[in-house]
Amino acid sequence: MSESIQIMVVDDHHIVRQGLVALIATMPDMKVVAEAADGMQAIELHRRYRPDITLMDLRLPHKNGVEAIAQIRTEFPTARIIVLTTFDGDEDIYRALQAGAKGYLLKGMTADELTQAIRTVHSGKSRIPAVVAERLAERMGGPSLTSRELDVLKRIVGGRSNKEIASDLFISEATVKTHINSILSKLGVSDRTQAATTALQRGIVHLD
Repeated sequence: MSESIQIMVVDDHHIVRQGLVALIATMPDMKVVAEAADGMQAIELHRRYRPDITLMDLRLPHKNGVEAIAQIRTEFPTARIIVLTTFDGDEDIYRALQAGAKGYLLKGMTADELTQAIRTVHSGKSRIPAVVAERLAERMGGPSLTSRELDVLKRIVGGRSNKEIASDLFISEATVKTHINSILSKLGVSDRTQAATTALQRGIVHLD
């Protein structure tokens, strides 16, 4: 039999991590060589074990999944990483794939979908489910928010008024209104409430 696929599992929820480890242990061609509970640990353990495949959650303490993926891929350009998450917002998907992830799976997947994805990515291909690919296509087709618009949008989601946003960012209220009009146009919504809802649904802004 050929050598087993060496896997690292990264998730801050102990039960989820143990479930994945137990599932992978039932596969004769796979072996979990490392487990990490946060982004920094994931980077350190990747250096030590050089796994063939890393299963990476996006929401992690200390360093989030996208940041961990980016750093691992900078140090190890051939690293093969599959994002495993409950979040299917198009911005989450876009950022993870931009960082270098080779696969994206939602945590509602079946055992067969998981193991198939591991084998597919291990063989050098990408694995992105159709529903995720559709969201990604929508994201890539739309205009991007500038970093300043993102700053404003985060504060809208946080319930800040125009005056408070202006004070936070050291800009005038008139400039805040200009940014908000641009945000509404780019997101295709008509008011601040819809902008906040859309930002959360799409994963553009996260509630910590």
